[in-house]
Amino acid sequence: MKKMQLTTKIFIGLLLGAIIGAILYPVREVPFVNDYVIGFAFHLMGRIFMNAIKMMVVPLVFFSLIMGTASMKDIKKLGRIGTKTLGFYLTTTAIAITIALGLANIVNPGKGLDLGTVEKSAFAIKESKSFVNVLIDMVPTNPVAAMANGNMLQIIIFAILCGVSLTLMGEKGERLKDICSEINDLVLKLVEIIMLFAPIGVFGLIGKTFATLGYDAMKPLFVYMLTVLAALLIHAIVTYQGLLFAFARYNPITFFKKFAPAISVAFSTSSSGATIPVTMDTLLTRFKVPEDITSFTIPLGATVNMDGTAIMQGVATVFIAQVYGVNLGPADYLAVILTATLASVGTAGVPGVGLIMLSMVLTQVGIPVEGIGLIMGVDRILDMTRTAVNITGDAVCTLIVAKTEGELLPAEELEVA
Repeated sequence: MKKMQLTTKIFIGLLLGAIIGAILYPVREVPFVNDYVIGFAFHLMGRIFMNAIKMMVVPLVFFSLIMGTASMKDIKKLGRIGTKTLGFYLTTTAIAITIALGLANIVNPGKGLDLGTVEKSAFAIKESKSFVNVLIDMVPTNPVAAMANGNMLQIIIFAILCGVSLTLMGEKGERLKDICSEINDLVLKLVEIIMLFAPIGVFGLIGKTFATLGYDAMKPLFVYMLTVLAALLIHAIVTYQGLLFAFARYNPITFFKKFAPAISVAFSTSSSGATIPVTMDTLLTRFKVPEDITSFTIPLGATVNMDGTAIMQGVATVFIAQVYGVNLGPADYLAVILTATLASVGTAGVPGVGLIMLSMVLTQVGIPVEGIGLIMGVDRILDMTRTAVNITGDAVCTLIVAKTEGELLPAEELEVA
């Protein structure tokens, strides 16, 4: 018998939590149910799991970004190609999360779900900062304090500076780079261990939600899913294909027809890294892109280009903020865009990291990370779609870079596969 996949276990935990929680909803006021099932068992499972996720945020972000930034030394070697590639990925990530925030504020997916005054009183809603203070506060005066306080923008800036400095140190920095790499591997292994308990954590979080709210939680969650999928579709068709046509004069229909094999693999595996060989082969054989370009843009994109994840983070931030009654101001939205965009550099492609990165974004704008429990169960479906969007962006970037370098054949000259 094949070993059940973790995502299947998480989905089962979601279903069981929803079913048992809904069954307990009519008797939620009974002292035993309220005190021992909801207040102790569900609360214990959910809180321990969320605390474990919070525990990994700072070390994961810090060491992943150091390694991701330190590996950018290839950009100096490849000159123009590196600059164009990195610029494309960071720009489209910012566009992606802006689309997500805008669409989420139009749809308002979390408006119909009220967690009640008990949940909302568990945290203090912070006042929005001015735009200039957001920019000033990005640079830490005390990096250790920034890590202790969970100030994610400051941690990101400090980590990127450390990565750049390691690269500039040359051979002297190799020893430190190796140490950081080993610590990063340790952190990723810890994430894998914590995610083994995700089904139990999801069961407790969803069970408590449904036991206290009943079926009222279903509709907003469904609207959240549709909002994320709509934002992903808009970004894949409007942003990517618009850029591809503007810079490479490539027909979107022709592109999707030729790139379909890679998209199907990405959708089924939910892993940009696992799709790298198929993506590169598709670009080499079907689009005739030179290997020296694909060998740089695609591996870099698998690490840096997290547009799909950024979209999920944007919609989820608005959704959870609305659920908890947190009013986000312009400076908060700017902080979300900056945090998600900068965090896309060096984000590791392992299970659970996307949700941990979401908790980082929520922490930055003062939203309780417990709200992640509401969306964890449906994240698998969204993960498949956003991975397909990510590798589509990798391919579009590769084609545009090849075109600007004069190394891309016109679409009409390619043999139709």
